[in-house]
Amino acid sequence: MRKNFFYTWLMVIMALLIVSCSDDDDDDDLYGNWIKKGSFEGIPRSDAVSFTIGDYAYVGTGYNGDEDERLTDFWRYNAEKDAWDSTSVAQFPGVGRNSAVAFSAAGKGYVTTGFDGKNKLKDLWEYDPEANAWTQKADFPGSGRYDAIAFTVNDIGYVGTGYDGNLLKDFYKYDPSTNTWEKVTSIGGSKRRNGTAFVINDLAYVCMGTDNGEYLGDLWEYDADTDTWTEKRKIANDANEDESYDDDYEIVGVYASAFTTGGLGYVATGGPGYPGVRTWEYDPSTDLWTERSEFEGSARYGAVAFTLNDVPFVGTGRSSSAYFDDVYKFDPNAEQDDND
Repeated sequence: MRKNFFYTWLMVIMALLIVSCSDDDDDDDLYGNWIKKGSFEGIPRSDAVSFTIGDYAYVGTGYNGDEDERLTDFWRYNAEKDAWDSTSVAQFPGVGRNSAVAFSAAGKGYVTTGFDGKNKLKDLWEYDPEANAWTQKADFPGSGRYDAIAFTVNDIGYVGTGYDGNLLKDFYKYDPSTNTWEKVTSIGGSKRRNGTAFVINDLAYVCMGTDNGEYLGDLWEYDADTDTWTEKRKIANDANEDESYDDDYEIVGVYASAFTTGGLGYVATGGPGYPGVRTWEYDPSTDLWTERSEFEGSARYGAVAFTLNDVPFVGTGRSSSAYFDDVYKFDPNAEQDDND
């Protein structure tokens, strides 16, 4: 009996070890490496905006937990030197705000919408890096709002969705050459706030967000040439999808950051009901997502993301009452290394 008892427990222990190793292997199978860079030098914050012009990224505005204050400072990031500089960037002249949107077009950066603590905003500001000056341009023509989405296709900026007291799904495009806005086709499917977007080969992709208390699982592709939205595969479990669909998708959520590199789209951080660290990669050629290595900073909402010379960065954000100033670079083609 003792001998049988011993062998029984030995088999149980070996089974547990196999499961443990299998779990570790599953973790190791996730590809992509996050590398910590020098901290953002401004006040830790969430819900800031970012845009890129040439070899520089620009990050500004946002919220740091002070109920009576929204931020107006702007910082320029030099990836080659891993250095942040505010002295080379004129400070944002508009009212301080969080949950605004930004885009770059024709060599200039743009900031619009947002929340100043009392008002939902619709003013548009243009940053010219050569003159190092901000100029107020034509107001966003939709209702004042925050938690909207913005992207750029062919040097035309697009802004839509968000919250103005009600959830929205309208979209507008801005032409910097004429300083004019034009309404375009609204996104299909649900209204939404706190969604995110990325652009691949002049096609924009919008996903995530909430509507009617539900985390949205749809993904929409926008073709600016035809002003047409096309629904793609769901980003949440869907029994109606065919067998090639990955039922392990856990992409839905809010306050995520998004970027593009190597012809692929990525969403990172954010989450459904709690801040997260997951990273997912989208391949438009297959319309499928692949999970990549988890973001190595603290779980967070409201981070900024930008790509410089096809290298993506994610930083700032918040988790509960904690606000962050750390910044990470992501290499999708490297194995995960927790020691860098």
